[in-house]
Amino acid sequence: MNRPAAVPLLDREKVRQFGALGYLLLLGGLALAGPYGFIAWGENLSLLDKREAQIKQLEHERADLKNRVALLDPNHVDPDMAGELIRGDLNVVHPDEYIYQLNDK
Repeated sequence: MNRPAAVPLLDREKVRQFGALGYLLLLGGLALAGPYGFIAWGENLSLLDKREAQIKQLEHERADLKNRVALLDPNHVDPDMAGELIRGDLNVVHPDEYIYQLNDK
């Protein structure tokens, strides 16, 4: 019976070195192109800028809605706001008013 020859120490050392090199290359690749790497970092910064612009827009819309709510206070309703809501929601007009329809393109 032939027994396989034992792997020489030099070959084991080469395998360990190649394994360590492969592991370091994998870590380097993940640091560059992984989900939290340098490439993704730039993409996340651009996404952050878009989100901040969206937040500013939503804050502006919120301020407008807050103003409309303040104008519709039950104790003191703004007559212009009430007239706007009545005309918009119920299509109510005075007999002496003219309505011009604008075509939106």
